[in-house]
Amino acid sequence: MPQARPTDRPPSDPAPSDPAPSGRATSGRTAVLTGLLAGVLLLVAGCSWVSGIFGGSDPSAGTSISVFDVKVGQCFQAPTAVHAELSDLITVPCQTPHRQESFALLPYQAPKGADPSLYPGDTALTSFAEGKCAEAFGPYVGVSYLDSSLYFTYLLPSARGWEQGDDRSVICFVTTTGPELTSSVKGAKL
Repeated sequence: MPQARPTDRPPSDPAPSDPAPSGRATSGRTAVLTGLLAGVLLLVAGCSWVSGIFGGSDPSAGTSISVFDVKVGQCFQAPTAVHAELSDLITVPCQTPHRQESFALLPYQAPKGADPSLYPGDTALTSFAEGKCAEAFGPYVGVSYLDSSLYFTYLLPSARGWEQGDDRSVICFVTTTGPELTSSVKGAKL
């Protein structure tokens, strides 16, 4: 659909008038709309300010972030449904109950002789993730994966993201199947 240019007006629209001098509204409608907009902005800002004072915002409810913004050491609520592709995760403070914590961001390394620009496929990415996440687990948690009561899981780059050139890393997460975690597992030796 073509974008409208300033000269593309339906025939019923009047031609634009000359701009008003600085500081003066062109009509009463503009003044009323400006006043309403200012009132709404004050109301919204006031509600936010009041809820902040009285604890209306709940940090334990979590914040949605893009999977591309995940950093090592962030804690997450586990996704409630299995999806073929995830674009966002719910991060929470590590002191609140959670099931997952990111512990490694690993750029995919193609085997010798393979073209690193080509999508390697799920099998190659899964093999890479399982090996590299297991290697990174011990240094982060403080105990070997084989000796830990915790598990790990991971997110793999999607074929579409790979082709677009911005999705080439595996994200590793410590996870629990028992009681929820209430602190970071970094160095916890669990």
